[in-house]
Amino acid sequence: MVYLVIRVRGVVNIPNWAEKTLENLNLRRKFNATIITENHQTLGMLRKVKDIVAWKSVDESIIKDLLETRGRKKGFHALNRSSLPSNYKTIDDLANNIHKNNIGLSEIKDLKPWFSLSPPKGGFKRKITTQYNQKGVLGENNELTDLVRRMI
Repeated sequence: MVYLVIRVRGVVNIPNWAEKTLENLNLRRKFNATIITENHQTLGMLRKVKDIVAWKSVDESIIKDLLETRGRKKGFHALNRSSLPSNYKTIDDLANNIHKNNIGLSEIKDLKPWFSLSPPKGGFKRKITTQYNQKGVLGENNELTDLVRRMI
C-alpha cells in the first residue's frame, strides 16, 4: 500500500525542521504531490508535518491518472509509452508496481519523484488551515482523491 501526499500550505513561515521533512518527502512547493510507501517511518514524517500536508492511502487508478497526466521526465517532458523504463510495457504496469510497493517513484530513472498539480477547480470546499476532522483539508484526508481529480 502507498500514500498519496499533497503539500497544501505554501513556503512562507514554515519552520526549518518542517522544511527538512518536506524536502525528504520531495514536497518543496505548494501543490506538489508524491507517492510514498506506507510504513511507520513515513507515517511519523507525515504526522510531524500534518499542518502543511494532506495524505491518504490510494488505489492504482489515481496513480495511473497522475502518471499519465502529470508524470514528468528530465526536461519536464511528459511520460508516455516510449519513455517508460524498459521493464514496463504500459503505464498500467508501472502504476500497479508502484501500488504494490515493488518500486518507488525515486527509483525510476529520469522520472521526477513528484507531481506538480494545479489549484483545485472550484476551489477548496473545506478550510486549508485546519485538520480534516475539524472540517479542514490537512492531515489524513478521506476525501483527497476527489480533490486530486479536480487538481489534475
